[in-house]
Amino acid sequence: MTTTAPKPPARRTPTGAAQRVEPLIERFLGGPPPVRVRMWDGSETGPGDAPTVHVRTRRALRRLLWEPGELGLAEAYITGDIDLDTDLGDGLRAMRRAARDRGLTAPAPALADRLRAAGLALRLGAVGPRPPVPAARAGLRGTLHSKARDRAAISHHYDLSNAFYTLLLDETMAYSCGYWTSDAPGYGAADAQRDKLELICRKLGLRPGARLLDIGCGWGSLTLYAAERHGVRVTAVTLAAEQAAYVREQVTARGLDDLVEVLNIDYRDIAGRPDSRGAYDAVSTIEMGEHVGDAEYPAFTAILHDALRPKGRALVQQMSRGTTAPGGGAFIESYIAPDMHMRPLGETVALLEGAGLEVRDVESLREHYVWTVEAWRHTLEERWAEFVALVGEETARVWRLYLVGGALAFEERRMGVDQILSVRPDPVGSAAMPATRRAWHVPADPGADR
Repeated sequence: MTTTAPKPPARRTPTGAAQRVEPLIERFLGGPPPVRVRMWDGSETGPGDAPTVHVRTRRALRRLLWEPGELGLAEAYITGDIDLDTDLGDGLRAMRRAARDRGLTAPAPALADRLRAAGLALRLGAVGPRPPVPAARAGLRGTLHSKARDRAAISHHYDLSNAFYTLLLDETMAYSCGYWTSDAPGYGAADAQRDKLELICRKLGLRPGARLLDIGCGWGSLTLYAAERHGVRVTAVTLAAEQAAYVREQVTARGLDDLVEVLNIDYRDIAGRPDSRGAYDAVSTIEMGEHVGDAEYPAFTAILHDALRPKGRALVQQMSRGTTAPGGGAFIESYIAPDMHMRPLGETVALLEGAGLEVRDVESLREHYVWTVEAWRHTLEERWAEFVALVGEETARVWRLYLVGGALAFEERRMGVDQILSVRPDPVGSAAMPATRRAWHVPADPGADR
């Protein structure tokens, strides 16, 4: 008697949310997803050895329907609707590497793709009204780069609170790229910032009694350093009220009232001051030019030129970017630095030369910014609970995404940062510059307390 072996049960076609969205993900990405995706119902798709993206709620899909692309993804992360199962920096780096290795290029979604996505979202129960915009998103109004709008843009980022930046930054309170001169044990972010400040002072040739105009002084790192270490008389300018209050407190606490004047004004108001034209031996603007705007930048460089006496020097430390996303992208423009504008380095050099300044030195600090941002991110993660208690979970997640994305942008050469030193020659062409760069890079005084 012959018996027939029982047939194995038929395999069910997976019908979880992950499997239903997989074809759409492939369509929008231009190929298989470089990450594993786990949906709110526990279903998963994608390579098993890749970072896992948790789509925790249907609201995440709704956000992407209302705001497709980078901004929708960022807001889904900020609100916790999407998360990663690994360190955000490691996860994003792995995703970008996998996408690059596979040659994934996302095509522009056609109307049919959008309709298909809407239909799928409807079937998954993800259709509904627009989700609330996170409170940390900027909502600027008014004419681009008007004084009122610029003040609001600066306030959005820099007036978050002095307590927040005191927690994030080192004791120098320098919120700009450091200059990392050593890999010795114990050398850290504060040392790199002091080395940067000393480098700037040397490039500007600062001496006791010299006059420095520090435009966009931040929390006064360069202003205070130049006055304390080099005996310089400084006019410090910032549009952020919280910064101005902090610098004034530090000036008084350190006994520098006779050397430092702090102005809470727009940089455009400098030209109207009767004592400003041709009055300064040096002008510095450290990562402030990105906030000026494209159309306004020629007038900005004219202010730098006109404030200097003949043979006076100007140092611009500024981030650069290609012609794509000169504002940094939708997330940066909406949450971090609204109205920011960056340009290729060569264009900034040309604008300085066009104002009558002679560019004498350009030094790239791109890798230094990777190290600087990673130091800030380490502090953020190490003191996460304190940041959340201070500004809330969503704002803390905004900053995590900002710092991770910033480090990757500099690491992958999508952004750069440079120190550009220029001089206003006198009428016969003399610049009075040193013959070599040697004096700028000699070791700092070993007796100085660091």
